[in-house]
Amino acid sequence: MTWLAAAGGVLLVVGALIAWARRRYLVATVDGPSMEPALHSGDRLLVRRTRRVRAGQIVVVRIRPRTLDAPPPDAPGPAPDEEVPVVRDHPDGLLLVKRAIAVAGDPVPVDRVPCLREAREPAVPPGALVVLGDNPATSWDSRDYGFVRAEQFVGVAVRRLPPA
Repeated sequence: MTWLAAAGGVLLVVGALIAWARRRYLVATVDGPSMEPALHSGDRLLVRRTRRVRAGQIVVVRIRPRTLDAPPPDAPGPAPDEEVPVVRDHPDGLLLVKRAIAVAGDPVPVDRVPCLREAREPAVPPGALVVLGDNPATSWDSRDYGFVRAEQFVGVAVRRLPPA
C-alpha cells in the first residue's frame, strides 16, 4: 500500500508542476512575415507571462480586431476559385508577436508611429506599450491600433524553440 501512496504523491507533485508551468509560460507560433528577418513564419517561441517588459524585447500581445475592418454584410463573398486566408482567432482577440519599441515612461515615438501624434502626454502612459513588427511593410501593429494596454499584454519571448 505504501507504493500506492508514493505513486499518488508523485502524480500530485507532477500535476502541480504542470499547472504552475501552464500558468507561467505558453508556446506561441509565429504566423506570417511581420517579424522577419528576426523571426520567420513557423518559428515557435517560449513566452513567459509577465508584466515586466523592456524596449527591444519580443512580446506577445492580444489585440481584438476592429469590427469596422470587416467587409460589410452585403459584400459579395470570395470567388469560388479564390483562396480564403485562414485567421487563427481567439475569442478574446488575436495573439500577435511584435517588438516593444517603447514602454511606460519612454517618449512616445511619434516619428515611427504617426497615429500617436494626438497622444495627450509626451511619454508612454503607465501600463502601456508601443509595438512594431520588424518588417513594417507587412506588420499590423501600433501604427494601426495605437498603444497596447496592460490587459492586452500577454508576455515576453524567452527563447526560440526547436521545430515541432
